[in-house]
Amino acid sequence: MNEGCPVCRILRSYEESQIDTILYEHVNDPEVRKKFQESLGLCTYHAWKTLKKAYSEPLLGPLGVAIIYESILSRYITSLEERKPLDEGECFLCDLVQQKEKDTVEAFAERIEELLPEYEKSSSILCKRHYEMLLREVGQRDPETADRLRKIQIEKLKGLQKRINSFINKFDYRAEKEPTKEEASSLPLTVEALKGLETGATIREHQEKKRGFLPWR
Repeated sequence: MNEGCPVCRILRSYEESQIDTILYEHVNDPEVRKKFQESLGLCTYHAWKTLKKAYSEPLLGPLGVAIIYESILSRYITSLEERKPLDEGECFLCDLVQQKEKDTVEAFAERIEELLPEYEKSSSILCKRHYEMLLREVGQRDPETADRLRKIQIEKLKGLQKRINSFINKFDYRAEKEPTKEEASSLPLTVEALKGLETGATIREHQEKKRGFLPWR
């Protein structure tokens, strides 16, 4: 296991692969085009992420995305001309990532006896969101194992705290050495431990918190 939250890393990789698949294989797929139309071009996060991916890949280019968004723009203009409200549905990429998150946490919980020793020895640290989701799943199956997970998580976070304190101390005028690579990496890892990586699942959670509804709780 690498540094950072293993669930976040799986979700980010999955999200990237889904965008790649859409851009490489399904730009002209009627069902995919329909899903783009229903959400009025995805959520803001995935719309920009998809566009960035299209521009960054020489084999892709922006043409396919331009064709999709021109058709959505045309529909929007028509709705204004006809004075008809245009419904904006849920982003299907957010749906996919959120389902993947649920499946991943459940899979981790089912294999917790096998994975827990590996997690304890690794440099990975579950983010707050995914730790709480996993703890809930494990706790329903085996409270004692859930308590082991809690204790391991505390020790990992204390280790990270020690690293970031060491990083902070290197900025003291009396410090004789520059921060090490490990110390410098403690800051983004601390942010990740508290907030996770930005994916469709965390974007959706933020939106649902505003509405006062969290489906996984």
